[in-house]
Amino acid sequence: MSILLVTSSPRGAASHSTKVATDLAGKLVAADPSSTLVVRDLVANPLPHIDPDYATGIYTPADARTPRQAEVVGVSDVALDEVFAADTIILATGFINFNISSTLKSWVDHIARSGRSFAYGEGGPKGLVTGKKVYIVLASGGIYSEGAAVQMDHAVPYLRSVLGFLGMTDVEVIRVEGVGVGADAVAAALTKATAKVDAIAATAAEQVAVAA
Repeated sequence: MSILLVTSSPRGAASHSTKVATDLAGKLVAADPSSTLVVRDLVANPLPHIDPDYATGIYTPADARTPRQAEVVGVSDVALDEVFAADTIILATGFINFNISSTLKSWVDHIARSGRSFAYGEGGPKGLVTGKKVYIVLASGGIYSEGAAVQMDHAVPYLRSVLGFLGMTDVEVIRVEGVGVGADAVAAALTKATAKVDAIAATAAEQVAVAA
């Protein structure tokens, strides 16, 4: 199994989403030691925002691109190659202004490419990135999975929509929520998230054992 871990929180070592997502990746590797893990840290190495060279370069034949077009399209190609190579994708983000981090949004912009990750046909758009399991690890200061604040959560609906558009429909969400309430709430949120991580890892280990 090939695992792609994408982290995007600007909080560094204090990030709850990064901590839980990294824990999940580690436990999945432990469940199947033959697994490979690729880590893309979008804070340490942010992807550039798409610009005119990118917007024109992706529709320009490779041998006709300017050096700048080739450079920015090449960045997108690498990100896409990582996605296609992965069996499991783990996306970690903080809940920032009711949505995902801007660094993760740039990653989405680079992997959502007509002709590469989706295509238009007579029946409409078709996602080309199939057969993936995706885990979204979302940390938030408040509670957005239930109650009146649900309508303010634009992160999970957005990610589910864009990933589904690209063909990734097997998506599971791990929330680390309420961490802005206080130390007790942080501990409770991490305990709940870790329990879900452990359950996922246990299932993965069982699947590996059955396949052996």
